[in-house]
Formats: sequence, structure tokens, C-alpha cells
Amino acid sequence: MDDVDPAVILRRARRWLRFFVVCLVLSGLTAFPLETESRWLVEFASGPAAPVTDHFPAVTAWFERVHQGIVETDERYPFLAYGTDWLAFAHLVIAAAFWGPIKDPVRNIWVIRWAVIACGAVIPLALFCGPLRGIPVLWRFVDMSFGVFGAIPLLMVLRALRPLERSFMARLAES
Repeated sequence: MDDVDPAVILRRARRWLRFFVVCLVLSGLTAFPLETESRWLVEFASGPAAPVTDHFPAVTAWFERVHQGIVETDERYPFLAYGTDWLAFAHLVIAAAFWGPIKDPVRNIWVIRWAVIACGAVIPLALFCGPLRGIPVLWRFVDMSFGVFGAIPLLMVLRALRPLERSFMARLAES
């Protein structure tokens, strides 16, 4: 098994899976208070030090536009925020689905593979839907980065689990 202790492999895989779950949960929880978060972002970008405004005024203008859109939508059509509530819920449910892979990564490797596919699907979604919704190109790259950075720990887990999976499949074939 490549002279690596299976316990070490499993410990490392579980650590990366827990990290992925924490990121999913945080991402989900931040989908609830969008108005507050977008206000904070505008305040940060245009505040006393104005770190963004000084160098990237178009970015600050985008943040302000997004915040204003959220505020107006919440005032006139609060039921639309229910969509982001479901987005948050989906993140939390997906995170819960990783209980199986954390408990037994080899038997539940399909969940990890599915998640890598889902991370990859973020890219065509952003490329296709971004222009339809008037999302600036830079922001589409930010969105796509979530898929890329999400896939990295999962791919590391899959690579680490390869020897254990081969051993598991060999034992299955023997029985």
C-alpha cells in the first residue's frame, strides 16, 4: 500500500473533508443575512481607508449596486429572499451528506466524486448564467473560484484514498 499507514491516510482525508464541510456550512450560513453583509462590504470598500474605492472604483460601484438591489428587493418583494434561504439550506444539506465520507471515506467515495463534479459544474453555470444576469466578468471569476477551490481538497482526498480504495476493491473481489 505504498508504505503509507492506512490510519494516516484516513486521518488526513477526514481532516480535509471536515475542512470542506466547514467551508460549505459557512458558505450556507452567509446566504441568510445578505442585506447586512452587502452593507458591510460597501462600508468596507468605501469606508475611511477606502481600500477598494481608491484603486477599483468600478468594484465599489458594483458592491453599491448589489446592496441597493438587495435592499429594494427586500423592501418590495421580501419573498424573493426565500430563494437564498433555500440556497443556504442546500449548502447545509450537502454538508450533512459528508457525514458518510467522514465516517468511512472509502465506502462513501462516490459522495466525494459527486462533489468534485458539482464543483466543476460551477464553472459552466457562472459562464452561462453570469452574462444572462448582468454579472461582471470579474465577479464571474470570483464565483468560479469557489468551484476550483472547493475541488482542491476533494481531489487531494481522492488521491490519498486511491491505495485504500484499491485494497478495498481487491478484498471485495475476493469475497
